[in-house]
Amino acid sequence: MSLYDREYRPDNNYHAQENLHTRDESALRGFIKQTYQMFAASLLAGTVGAYIGLGMASTVASFYWGFVILEIALIFGLHYAVKKNPSLGLIVLFAFTFISGLTLAPLLSSVLGLPGGGGIVANAFLMTTAAFGGLSFFAMSTSKDFTAMGKMLFIALIVIIVGGVVNIFMQSTMFQLLIAGGSAILFSFFILYDTQNIIKGNYDSPITAAAALYLDFLNLFVALLQILGIFGSSDD
Repeated sequence: MSLYDREYRPDNNYHAQENLHTRDESALRGFIKQTYQMFAASLLAGTVGAYIGLGMASTVASFYWGFVILEIALIFGLHYAVKKNPSLGLIVLFAFTFISGLTLAPLLSSVLGLPGGGGIVANAFLMTTAAFGGLSFFAMSTSKDFTAMGKMLFIALIVIIVGGVVNIFMQSTMFQLLIAGGSAILFSFFILYDTQNIIKGNYDSPITAAAALYLDFLNLFVALLQILGIFGSSDD
């Protein structure tokens, strides 16, 4: 009987570990599913914000920096809200995405005012969607690890932000084109980085993971919209 027990226990431990691994994989699949559901809902909230904002674009432009500060406050508050209460975290997430849509309204209004502006916006959105889908698929299927790029991406982000602030005073179209091009490349890498962190379970909450994907999508869309808008205006 003791011999049987010795043979049985390792087999039992093996099955216990296998079941634990299966549960972990199942939990991760559920996490990823929730993340992308919240990401889709975030895009919808941002779209609603942009639609409403277009009807009051001049007002939004007048209080633009106030909306930007509110966005920053909400995205920083999101992490605290998620830890305190997931339901509160969801409210903050959708508040942030809605406000980000409002804040985007002046740029959208400016581009829509160009000849063929509707086509420019549509092309920017389609390009962003295609790039996001393609990069996400690549991040999920490649053996290359992009999760170690965090520090480099953060430094590049600071450079882009500083460049954007400098161009507020320079008002250089060429410099803006350079910044937008750099932003498009940077946030393409952020999509790879965040997607791999999500599928490897490196996020604590699907809410913060969805917010990261939303920021990647939004900033890539803004960069492409600026690039296409600049080329569209130069054709006049």
